[in-house]
Amino acid sequence: MARTKRKENPVVSVSVQEIPKQRVYRACGYVRLSMENSGKAGGGTIENQKELVRAYIEVQPDMEFVGLYCDNGKTGTDFFRPEFERMMEDIRKGIINCIVVKDLSRFGRNYKEAGNYIERIFPFLDVRFVAISDQFDTLNAAQKSDGYIIPLKNIINEAYSKDISMKVGSSYALMQRKGEFTGTWAAYGYQKSADNSHKIQPNAETAPIVQDIFRQRILGISYTQIARDLNRRGIASPARYHYLKGEAKTERYAHVKWNPKVVRDILLNEVYLGHMVQGRKRQSFCEGKKQQLQPQTKWTIVRNTHEPLIDEVTFEKVQKAAECDKASHLERYGKRPSTPNCLKGLVYCADCGHRMTRFKSVIEKENKAVYSYICRSHTLDPCSCPLKAIPESKLIEILWDLLEKQFALTDSMTKQMGDFQYLEQEMAHTFFSRIEIGTDHQIFVKLRYQNNDRYLVQSVEQAGTQ
Repeated sequence: MARTKRKENPVVSVSVQEIPKQRVYRACGYVRLSMENSGKAGGGTIENQKELVRAYIEVQPDMEFVGLYCDNGKTGTDFFRPEFERMMEDIRKGIINCIVVKDLSRFGRNYKEAGNYIERIFPFLDVRFVAISDQFDTLNAAQKSDGYIIPLKNIINEAYSKDISMKVGSSYALMQRKGEFTGTWAAYGYQKSADNSHKIQPNAETAPIVQDIFRQRILGISYTQIARDLNRRGIASPARYHYLKGEAKTERYAHVKWNPKVVRDILLNEVYLGHMVQGRKRQSFCEGKKQQLQPQTKWTIVRNTHEPLIDEVTFEKVQKAAECDKASHLERYGKRPSTPNCLKGLVYCADCGHRMTRFKSVIEKENKAVYSYICRSHTLDPCSCPLKAIPESKLIEILWDLLEKQFALTDSMTKQMGDFQYLEQEMAHTFFSRIEIGTDHQIFVKLRYQNNDRYLVQSVEQAGTQ
């Protein structure tokens, strides 16, 4: 039989499988201290945290350093921190997708909220989270058998904060009853004694300013006029003074000006008579209570603990003037009940960027109260910002018109309107994120969806000059 020709199998080309590229995370560092960093050496300082986090990110092949977010002097028992909120906003914008902290306690000491971020929010946003000292990385946390340790550490961190809060609170209360100063900063006009930080003494730089404030008030000058005079003379406000001296490092104190409330608080403070006044505010983490103002009956007042700046006669005259002003204000404005401020915290000046104040005025002939939004910066320093004011009724009318245009875009939005009166009170917090008032009443409005932070539209409306 003839031999058949051997058939050769065709050469099958084997495709080389491409190795997927390693994902590179846009990483940021987050650092925090409960007590504002005073520059002391040690492993727990803000600078040490910054160096540790940055060095860690730079040696990781799958991380690219984007920036640092620093909350200096912010408690870890809640997440209402300016830099943390800015970091979360950058996450939503897609700027970063990886967070690196020194340890879990720097991220937060609230067990429930910290766990919610790590276990739910960050995975949903596709954000990687790394705690260096705890050797925790969400990238491989599911593969480890000791994953239960992290929730346990969060519980321990919260319990530790509560225990410290209770012990420190008891210790401070005892010191206050003895007349010892327990605050971070002494009242304006005083400073901590160099020999004993629980004693205060007059500050040669600021004590004369306090005495001048009392002298002006005796002459009948109002709180607002005194604040304007201090700003005009270039005298640093209490908050700005601490910032310039390096005692406060938070940037928001850098440009704080004098305002009527600060002047009034100084004029009503018995500390300038030589008495130690403490316990005006109270906060207890162990009891779950946020900082609250306390009634005067709960203040701790110990008399004759330090050198006075004001004599009794001058102080009493100022108090009588304050009582007369209060009675006059109640006589003019107290008869007419105030209406809810439905735009509270939403109206800003387009020139200086500060929040505008809702101002109440009374039309005696018509026996009614009217409200307007005015710029506080102009009130305190007329040269710092142009004069502007807009009636609240006109502003709400413009906002309603803008809302109606948005509701007209889709039928589904009309279902959210509900009762007209209820919506009028709640619409600001439901729909508007920011309202800016410019000169000539030019209004810049940003709207948002009801249940998330995405802007629905960014519009510009012209109200017309008056």
